[in-house]
Amino acid sequence: MDTPKSQKLEIIIPAFRGHSQNFMMVLDRISEEDALKRIEGRTNHIVWMVGNFLDMRYAMGNVLGIEEKFEFKEYFSEGKALDENFKYPTLKQLKDSFHKISPLVYQKLLEVSDEDLDKDFPMGMNIEFFPENVLNFVGMCIGREDYLCGQVGLMRRILGYEGMKYDFDENMKY
Repeated sequence: MDTPKSQKLEIIIPAFRGHSQNFMMVLDRISEEDALKRIEGRTNHIVWMVGNFLDMRYAMGNVLGIEEKFEFKEYFSEGKALDENFKYPTLKQLKDSFHKISPLVYQKLLEVSDEDLDKDFPMGMNIEFFPENVLNFVGMCIGREDYLCGQVGLMRRILGYEGMKYDFDENMKY
């Protein structure tokens, strides 16, 4: 396993890589058509969930100094609600964005210093026990990714796909 410069990220590094693996495995064999289905008109569809996952990856990268912009941000930023009037990107387009940003964010996570992680990062939460800094924002992004992978996993089963297989790709280094 790669060793981060900051010991504060020793738990984040394996979580990030695990989420990258989960992202690919949970989407395995999901059709483009099924990725746009909603349950009883009440759920988000998989494309929205995947886009929100990517919005987290790009946001994490941006707070760490990466200037890459998520090309589909207008559909997903800040947990924007699903809008059935939008023509959302395809799963393939979103997977391509995932493979573009993920290695960059992973490298930044390995390189970031404690000093940079401790920098203030106002989120407007105003919760006494939650310092608003870069480290906690990264942690929030990791938590959101975990949640979204679980949501996609549930949708996968509801749509009649078999459960996610844990066939890790040892060659994916991010």
